[in-house]
Amino acid sequence: MQKPGVGISGAGCVCGAGMDLATAYVSMLTGERNPQAPQRFSTTHADTYPVFEILSPLPAPGTDAELLRTTRLALSAAHEALNDAQLDRELLRGLRVGVCIGTTVGSAMNSEEFYRDFRSGKTPDMAPIERYLRSNPAAALARHYQLDGPSQVVANACSSGTDAIGVGAAWIRAGLCDMVIAGGADELCRTTYNGFASLMITDTRACRPFDVSRRGLNLGEGAGVLVLESDAVLKRRGRRARGYVLGYANATDSHHLTAPHPEGRGLKAALARAISDAGIEAQQLAFLNAHGTGTPDNDKVESKVLCELFPEVPVVSTKGYTGHTLGAAGAIEATLTLVGLEQGRIPANAGFSQMDPALGLTPTTALTPVQGSIAVSESLAFGGNNAALVLGLEEHI
Repeated sequence: MQKPGVGISGAGCVCGAGMDLATAYVSMLTGERNPQAPQRFSTTHADTYPVFEILSPLPAPGTDAELLRTTRLALSAAHEALNDAQLDRELLRGLRVGVCIGTTVGSAMNSEEFYRDFRSGKTPDMAPIERYLRSNPAAALARHYQLDGPSQVVANACSSGTDAIGVGAAWIRAGLCDMVIAGGADELCRTTYNGFASLMITDTRACRPFDVSRRGLNLGEGAGVLVLESDAVLKRRGRRARGYVLGYANATDSHHLTAPHPEGRGLKAALARAISDAGIEAQQLAFLNAHGTGTPDNDKVESKVLCELFPEVPVVSTKGYTGHTLGAAGAIEATLTLVGLEQGRIPANAGFSQMDPALGLTPTTALTPVQGSIAVSESLAFGGNNAALVLGLEEHI
């Protein structure tokens, strides 16, 4: 039996596909994408690995110039989400509002000069570390909007954004909060760029999730935020939810530091538990937004699981338009999944042209109408972490 979900009253997104959620989704529907060489930093690699970088000024409202970029990305997406939910500081006052934001390194690796001096035996000024601590994304959002509910950062590798939304929904279900600002944010930086290049899983071309010729991922940056509300607060405000978080689960397969379990053991468990948590059947899904990085290992394992559990469900990876935004990925993809349900159509899987016989999975190859009002957004992460969200529209609650 399907149980009531946690309401989503607002959504915001800033990423390489667009500076707000609506713009990003339109660009995906029209097949636009333009990964380029990094502009904000340089490296000495012989090869250039294109990225989905945000070069436009961030639309964050009145943000402290000292805040680091990851936090300013989170503030930009939160600002859009709160405006979408028709909320301001006055309406937030008196409510128990929590903040849960996922990230990977959260700007920790951008103070190269500080670390270089420290490693050489010098005593560098602590200002960069103080700035980093002030830029805790959850604490900074709570401070900016004068919130006094629970505040938490989730650092669970590339499933962080998905996990943060799941945690936020759990807070509301447990009666800890009236409302939660939940999502994820991550910026591009030279250290993570070099790190993924050293793992030899980045592509020198635009990424091609699930394609037979895939060679790796493209990194990206951005943030996605959902405003989650209890049913009582929604009714008191006279608001209808855009959608609902129906289910969430995570599972760890403990197989390898960076590679998924060959049989997708953790992913299979996370998906099955999320479906069970939502109280639905797999055949009710309109589509599935896959992790779909374009790396040989990820796509092979993910395809195996999806073909087994959801053989008839349309699959798309939106990373072909946003790049892999690490800790922000699951949150950005949750916002895009919500819009896909609302519009009843999902984009073509960017970069896909030929099925890999070893995968047996053919994602969307064109703009695809979808039937139904429930979808899954899933994330795989280093350390064997796997997480899945089940999202649905109001009329099916």
